[in-house]
Amino acid sequence: MSATELSALLWRERELLELLIFKLEEEQLLLTAGKSRWIQHATREVEQVMNLLRESALGRTVAVATLAMEWGTPEDASLRDIVDNAPAGPWSEIFMAHLAAMSDLTAQIRELRDVNLQFLRSAARGVQETLATIDTNAATYDATGSTDSSSPGARFFDQKL
Repeated sequence: MSATELSALLWRERELLELLIFKLEEEQLLLTAGKSRWIQHATREVEQVMNLLRESALGRTVAVATLAMEWGTPEDASLRDIVDNAPAGPWSEIFMAHLAAMSDLTAQIRELRDVNLQFLRSAARGVQETLATIDTNAATYDATGSTDSSSPGARFFDQKL
């Protein structure tokens, strides 16, 4: 595998990281707007992008290992090692630009993830507080429309009819 192919894989991975940022921002907008109905769809889309990123990372690992052997570095070299051991020419700068961009994108993803997690925890806490205030001895309505406190609990059918 050549340096050109590795660079193409890194571009693809950067595009996926940007798509993940978009999906996390989309999820955040739904959370802030209180549109909990759509959260499951947004979360599924985030998971789909994460699966694509895992596949891409596997391809990158193979490409880095192959290029590292060509350039005389250990097979388990990181992208930073590739940058440090690149032969004379533009590859060092190209891979350094990829590394810097991916580091920046990863930091943005981490920040969005943390904010979304805070929103989700806040929403869960609100649900727990609401559930804690529910009166489990609530009366049901009878056929006349008044509450029937003598009934043991809610039923599907009014047994007094």
